[in-house]
Amino acid sequence: MPNSWDDVVGTEEYDKNLDRVKTIANKKGYVLNPDEERVKKVVGLMTMNSNTYESYYCPCKQSHPLDVKKDVTCPCPSIDEEVKKDGYCFCRLLYSRK
Repeated sequence: MPNSWDDVVGTEEYDKNLDRVKTIANKKGYVLNPDEERVKKVVGLMTMNSNTYESYYCPCKQSHPLDVKKDVTCPCPSIDEEVKKDGYCFCRLLYSRK
């Protein structure tokens, strides 16, 4: 059974978002999750949100349906606290280098 994000993986929009996430990781001293499927899922869903809502809303913390007034964009405001506490962000997209 195909995943809802499969159609965006490998598109120009997906690649742009993946590069954006990699840049965020490098600036913050984090690394991407080594689980490529997890990265595809989170970045794919985030890309779908961007295509629909024109912003990179966090797919792991979003309400259903997405609420543009309430839901957070990636990187979320609590990312540094999460990585410091758990070693990774809530989405398990970005990890501490340690």
